[in-house]
Amino acid sequence: MTITVKVSENTMQEMNEFFEDFKRPKTPAYALFQADDADCVVTLYESGKAVFQGISADISANMWIERERHLNPNKKVDVKNSEQKDKKEKHEVIIDPKIYYASTIGSDEVGTGDYFGPIVVTSAYVNKEDIPWLESLGVKDSKKLTDDKILEIVPKIIKKIPYQSIILSNKEYNERYNANTNMNKLKAILHNNVLLKLSKEIKDYDYIVVDEFANKYVYYNYLKESPNVCRNITFMTKGEDKCLAVACASLISRFIFIKEFDKLGAKVDAFLPKGASDAVTEMGKKLVQKYGPDILKDIAKLNFKNTERILEKE
Repeated sequence: MTITVKVSENTMQEMNEFFEDFKRPKTPAYALFQADDADCVVTLYESGKAVFQGISADISANMWIERERHLNPNKKVDVKNSEQKDKKEKHEVIIDPKIYYASTIGSDEVGTGDYFGPIVVTSAYVNKEDIPWLESLGVKDSKKLTDDKILEIVPKIIKKIPYQSIILSNKEYNERYNANTNMNKLKAILHNNVLLKLSKEIKDYDYIVVDEFANKYVYYNYLKESPNVCRNITFMTKGEDKCLAVACASLISRFIFIKEFDKLGAKVDAFLPKGASDAVTEMGKKLVQKYGPDILKDIAKLNFKNTERILEKE
């Protein structure tokens, strides 16, 4: 995958400082630097063209796309993705109109792949009469929405769409995660909680849809110790593409996650990168040097491999 982003001078300066410890000794012609970021190679040219190449190119590029938008809010970001067209052809989503155009409750989560920041799980209810309005906002293509667009449209959505959300802080996550409770079990418990709350509030729905992260037998096995379990769930892969209730749940979760993530960055006075790349590990090392290792209990998911790399002695 190759993603090219045109960045401004202030973003170029931040990138130059951020990748200081990851720079390669040799750079291509007209490049300021070339650096390694997990499974991605980042090349920044004097022209302001930033090229991200590799398996995790989208993760690294998205971080700097967000930063460019933040630093230059009145400027449109020029982004080119070499595989965007191929992906569209290879991963055509088949939508079941019986479910898509029904009144549904859907749930989805964000934050499970991020070392820093909480996990947010949301259930949302979409009445079939609201589908055209949601489509006009761009919810149908929720995966294409930037964080800035999410911050713009979600306040409109939550005024009209009933929802329930749970924020699992890093501290709570670290207290609950153990040999008997892994990430998927925690997700199942959180999904079950928000679905129970919303299904008690909303009675007129046709389906309950969950973006599938485990098959239904495994999912319900995770909940065998729960006193109350939401049943009759339709599990769907790529659920946010096939059900607008799941898409809304995803967007609301992302909206809350962005707000909580910004609070976390302000708390430690640092620009925290998302994901779990080498750049995240490097930031973790800097925070441990500044605040001590206990800071990770409150801002990070300790079971990630990043923790071992952050705490390893030079």
